Amino acid sequence: MSARYPIISITGSSGAGTTTVKDTFEKIFKRENISASFIEGDAFHRYDREAMKKKVAEEKAKSVDFTHFAAEANELEILENVFSEYGRRGVGRTRHYIHDEGEAARYGTAPGTFTEWEEFKGSDLLFYEGLHGCAVTEDVNLAQHCDLKIGVVPVINLEWIQKIHRDKATRGYSTEAVTDTILRRMPDYVHYICPQFSLTDINFQRVPIVDTSNPFIARWIPTPAESILVIRFANPRGIDFPYLLSMLQNSFMSRANSIVVPGDKLDLAMQLIFTPLIHKLLERKHRMS
Repeated sequence: MSARYPIISITGSSGAGTTTVKDTFEKIFKRENISASFIEGDAFHRYDREAMKKKVAEEKAKSVDFTHFAAEANELEILENVFSEYGRRGVGRTRHYIHDEGEAARYGTAPGTFTEWEEFKGSDLLFYEGLHGCAVTEDVNLAQHCDLKIGVVPVINLEWIQKIHRDKATRGYSTEAVTDTILRRMPDYVHYICPQFSLTDINFQRVPIVDTSNPFIARWIPTPAESILVIRFANPRGIDFPYLLSMLQNSFMSRANSIVVPGDKLDLAMQLIFTPLIHKLLERKHRMS
């Protein structure tokens, strides 16, 4: 962690909804006149799309499922160096992974490839969103560098429903293809994704209150109004729960460190929770400057 150059990390698996959390942070940054450098977890994949297909095929021939969730499929050492360098000097580098034709037109390179590495500096804080923001392995410890760690963790059936619908709508995949991806990723999900949520400062878990028993035939994603949010604080000290309960109608405490909020209050809950935490990071930064 760094007092002078704070790092915020949003961690969640594919289809979890980390982009929604990122959008809320962008609103807060804009409203509070905070400059942030953004890096995406996908930028630190080890292989581009074609190379990844080849690697998956090679590993499958050895009866091994190789997925983006695994540490070996990502440049986590480079990511840790970026975190470390930013924490020390407020500088770093990143690139972009091109997902589709829209991004290809924007960045001028083909879908499934990376842009060139670019340096960034001169921001109030660094914001990471991706799969491995709090990953700890034998070789890296990303969690130790982050000043605010947030997990986005829908219950598993909801996470699968969101992924299936997203990949079918935006990537043209069939339900069978997405299901195959989910099955291949499961061991890596257990070993690399889940452990991170024990290291986060705050977890946001969306829980549907409608039937999601078979996510593979669900015709639509449960709406926010058909969900509740379980928000868990690793250290509840300093969190003004009475204020949150008064501002978030129909919310309640389920444990001493957890508040349950109606699903359609996600954006408001995040703004109420994160804004003072961000100000604390920046106040500490200014004291050190």
